[in-house]
Amino acid sequence: MQKFQIRYTFNQRLNFMMSIIIVLMGIIVLRFFYLQVIQYDFYKTKSISNSLRTIPIASLRGIIYDRNKQVLAENRLIYNLEINPEDNLNLDEVKNRLAKIIHITDTDISNYKKLVKNNIYATSLPIKIDLSAEETAHFVAHQFQFPDISILQRQERFYPFGELSSHAVGYINRINSKDIQDIKNKNLESKYNGVNHIGKTGIEYFYEDIIHGRPGYQRVEVNAQNDIFRIIEEIPPINGDNISLTIDIRLQEKIVKKFENKKGAFVAIDVNNGEILSYVSQPSYDPNLFINGINFDAWDQLNNNSTKPLLNRVIAGLYPPGSTLKPFIALSGIENNLRRPPFAIEDPGFFQMPGAKKIFRDWKKGGHGHVDIIKAIAVSCDTFFYGLGLELGMTKMNRTLSQFYFGEQTGLDLAGEKKGLLATPKWKQKTYKKPWYGGETAITAIGQGFTQVTPIQLAYATALLANPKLNKKPHLLLYSTKKELTDIDQKPPAINPASLKTIYQGMEDVTQDGGTAAFIGKKSKYKIAAKTGTAQVFGLAQGEEYDEDTLPEHLKDHALFIAYAPAEKPKVAVAVIVENGGHGSSAAGPIAKTFFDHYFEEF
Repeated sequence: MQKFQIRYTFNQRLNFMMSIIIVLMGIIVLRFFYLQVIQYDFYKTKSISNSLRTIPIASLRGIIYDRNKQVLAENRLIYNLEINPEDNLNLDEVKNRLAKIIHITDTDISNYKKLVKNNIYATSLPIKIDLSAEETAHFVAHQFQFPDISILQRQERFYPFGELSSHAVGYINRINSKDIQDIKNKNLESKYNGVNHIGKTGIEYFYEDIIHGRPGYQRVEVNAQNDIFRIIEEIPPINGDNISLTIDIRLQEKIVKKFENKKGAFVAIDVNNGEILSYVSQPSYDPNLFINGINFDAWDQLNNNSTKPLLNRVIAGLYPPGSTLKPFIALSGIENNLRRPPFAIEDPGFFQMPGAKKIFRDWKKGGHGHVDIIKAIAVSCDTFFYGLGLELGMTKMNRTLSQFYFGEQTGLDLAGEKKGLLATPKWKQKTYKKPWYGGETAITAIGQGFTQVTPIQLAYATALLANPKLNKKPHLLLYSTKKELTDIDQKPPAINPASLKTIYQGMEDVTQDGGTAAFIGKKSKYKIAAKTGTAQVFGLAQGEEYDEDTLPEHLKDHALFIAYAPAEKPKVAVAVIVENGGHGSSAAGPIAKTFFDHYFEEF
C-alpha cells in the first residue's frame, strides 16, 4: 500500500510537471507564431533597417588657381583617426587605450567634443587629425585592438601660398551651429550630408556653391559587428568646380615684399575689363591655421594683434582719401562749368573762408603762385580746391563722386565690402546732432573731413577715370565652367570725354618735373598718370605745425597713391594705401612703380 501511494504521488508530480512544460511550450509556440507570422512584416522591415547603412561620400572641393594656373587652394590626402559620434564612447577610455600606441592629447579630445556639439551631417568625426606616416603605420598594426576606431583617408584643404593670397582666396573651416542654421534655411541639407567643412571667407565663401560640389553615398549591408559585407548601391559624388582667379600670384609676391613690414593695401585693376590683377592687404595671416579649427593661442595672437592681420583692408579698411580725391573734385568743377581753363587763381599759401576769420592752410608755405586746374592737380594745391569745394557745395561734389562709386559698394565678388561715406548735412545732423559748417565743405574738397573710402573704391574709381567706358564691376573670378561671368555689367560714369582731357593732363604732370611724384616718372619707359595723397590720422589746431619726424608711428599720416598707365593708352590702374606712411609719393608711390615695372617689363 505504501509503495502504491509513493508511485501515485510520483505520477501526480510528473503529470503536473508535464502540464507545466506543455503550457510553456504552448506559450513559446504561440509567441513564435506571433513573431514569425503575425509580426513578420514589422520585424522584417526592422531587421533590414538595422542591417542596412547609408554612408555619405564627401565631394572634393574645386581647386582655385590664379590667372596663370598657379594653385592657390588645393586638396591633399591625410589620414585621420575617427569614431562615430552615435556610438557614445567613453572618451577618457578611448584616450587611455590610444595613448598606448599613439600620441593623443587633451586638446584632441576637446576638439572632438566641439565637433560633436556642432555636428549634424557627418557620420564620422576625427579624434586625431593628420597622422604622420609613422603614426599611421603604428595604428594599422594595432587596429585589431580598436574595432570602434577607424583610420580614414580624407582630403584636407591646403593653401600653398599661405599669407600671399589669404585675403582674396579666404579659407574653409568646420561647419558650426550658425552654418547648420544657414544650410537649413536654404534647404541645402542634402548637399552637406557627410560634409565637415564650408567656405568661411574670401572666394572660398563667395563661390561656395560652385566650389563645394555635391556628396554621394553608399547603401551597404553590415553584420552584427558593423562590418560591411555587401554594397547594395553606390552614387558617386560630384566634385566641386575648379575656378581660376584674375590675380597673378607672382605680381602679388613682389608687392607684398615691397610693403616690407608696413600696413596697408594695394589693388591693381585692368581698366578694360575690371579684372583684379593684384589684391594685397597687409599684414596678412596663414589661412592653413583655420582649416580644422584654429587653436586658442593662435587665434588670440591674430585677433588681438594691434596690426589687425585679419582685417581685409582692400574692402573693409576705411580711410580719408586725402588729395587722391582732387582729380574727381576737379572733374566736378569742370562738369559744372566752374573751373574750365583758362580759369586760374593766385595762391598765397592759405584760403580764408568768405566773411570769416577761419583760415585753411595750403600744404606749401608761401603757396604755389599762379595756379590753373591742371597745375592744381599736378602740385596738389589745397588753396585751389578749398575755393572750388565751397562753390560746388556738397550736393554737386557728391553727385560726381557717386558716379565713380564712392559711397557705394563697387560690386566686387567678395562678401563684406563696405560702402565708405559721402557725408551730407542731413547725415551729420542725424549722426552727431550738429549742423553742417562751410569749412567742412571746403576740407571735403581736399579729401579730408568725414569722407571715407576703401582701397577697392579708389582703384575702381581710377580705372573708371582712365577708361570711362568701363562697364564691368571689379571682379576676381576669371573662369569657371559652372558660372558664367554674366552678372558683372555695371553702369559707367556719365562724363563728357572733353572734360577728362584736362584731368588727364593734370595727372600726367604729377609724375613730371614740378609734380608731387616727379621721381616716379623718371627713368620709366612708359608714362604714368597719378595723384598722391596724405590723410591725416589726427586733427591739428589752427596754426599748429605738423612735424612727421617727431610723431610716434601710429600718429603719422596715411600715404595714398592712385595711378594708371601707360598714360597714353591705359591698361591698368592701381591704388595704394600705406598706413602711417607719411608723404604719399615717397611711401606709396614706389609700391605702385614696382607693380608697373613688373607688369609692363616682365609680364
